[in-house]
Amino acid sequence: MTTETAVPEPTPEQAALFARVRRMMLIAGLTTALAICAVLIAVGYRLFKSEGRAAEALSDVTATLPRGARIVSTAVAGDRLVVTLDVGGATEIRTFDAHTLKPAGKLKFANEP
Repeated sequence: MTTETAVPEPTPEQAALFARVRRMMLIAGLTTALAICAVLIAVGYRLFKSEGRAAEALSDVTATLPRGARIVSTAVAGDRLVVTLDVGGATEIRTFDAHTLKPAGKLKFANEP
């Protein structure tokens, strides 16, 4: 003796509810797939753009300092390389672009008379 349970046919209201739930699930799935694609594209773009910078950064750069200057400290701030110099008792800060090593700015400090 086998017991089989018969599944009753859904009412029209239930069928409409099932269709609405399927539609919402499809929209949620497509939105999730679109978001995953956007993240993968952004990561790929970042990797592609960083490859070009690596080739540029391999060049040799020589920065000339004033006579008698001494490097006190170096630091990295964002995309800048910061070098603090002691030039004859006066403090000077020079910044360079971290990717190209080109000079970005110079800040000199002087005492008031």
